[in-house]
Amino acid sequence: MTIPMVNLRPLLEATEPAWRANLARLFERMHFILGEQVQAFEAELAAAFGARFAVGVGTGTAAIELALRAAGLPAAAEVLLPALTSPFTAQAVLAAGCRVCFADVDPEFLLLDPEPHIRKTTRALVPVHLYGQPCDVGAAARRHKLVVVQDACQAHGAPVALFSRAVAYSFYPTKNLPCLGDGGAVLTDSRTVAEKVRLLRDGGRRNDQVSRIRAINSRLDEMQACYLRAFLPKLPEWNADRVRLAALYDDALAGCPGVRPIGRRPGSVCHLYVVRAARRERLRQFLAERGISTGVHYPVPLHLQPAFRNCGGRRASRRGDFPVAERACREILSLPLWPSMPTGFVDEVAGRVREFYSGS
Repeated sequence: MTIPMVNLRPLLEATEPAWRANLARLFERMHFILGEQVQAFEAELAAAFGARFAVGVGTGTAAIELALRAAGLPAAAEVLLPALTSPFTAQAVLAAGCRVCFADVDPEFLLLDPEPHIRKTTRALVPVHLYGQPCDVGAAARRHKLVVVQDACQAHGAPVALFSRAVAYSFYPTKNLPCLGDGGAVLTDSRTVAEKVRLLRDGGRRNDQVSRIRAINSRLDEMQACYLRAFLPKLPEWNADRVRLAALYDDALAGCPGVRPIGRRPGSVCHLYVVRAARRERLRQFLAERGISTGVHYPVPLHLQPAFRNCGGRRASRRGDFPVAERACREILSLPLWPSMPTGFVDEVAGRVREFYSGS
């Protein structure tokens, strides 16, 4: 038996009439950049997620960068983010012209724990809704009067309150709401922020050839919008299936020595099913030899990655600075999970995990 980490075929098959109709309309109109499909998707996404505005951009990374740039932060503003997340979160902060500073995560949910790391020079927070779990830093942000841009690239459909001026999403193919390439969006209730992001994504232009501000080229592709419009109505159903499968994993792995699932906050949309595993690399090899794919999200905390070691402090980051994140990076393991995944796959994966620990 071969079990991949993710399988998009069931999603495509379930929505084929809708995306084929959208593609047919696109080729009929022959408007391939910032056309009808993107405009329709932006309106549908904003309505589905309870925001006034949605602006489609080229990637989730660009969504974070442009949301920060639209927030009106001063040059080289100090931005606090978790040491445990995708490196693209930190790359987006740097691309926005800000200074990256890291914070540790809480040991149960592995989400940003900002209070111990907020300094007088901190100007903004980028909470990451890691693995689809809501991370609420609204109280800390209000207490310290900080700008917040939420990284919800793994949390499509989670109850992410708009306590910040902008929320960034990614539509990378493995996300809960995927496209078939790169894509992203910024959601906001602020007309000013939405208009600024629209300028920033398209070279500072307003449907002409005049650049009004220094900007980039990062536009959501019309073809990807065709798929996203077809997938969006299915998102609640797909998220519910993820939650159901995660609960089955919980039951199947209950009491298994050597492995424990990370905690899940209310409202989690279970983008990934993540456990903390003893002898993780040996377990991964054991599962791979039996046709089971796994992932590690993420193996190296950001403060120990070469690109970010000199960020945000008077000295280079070093091992031991953020012990909770560092330990988690040595233990976390993502098991296969996708909507419509057969229940038998959960049993097979969990059974093999139990076999590894009972035989070692």
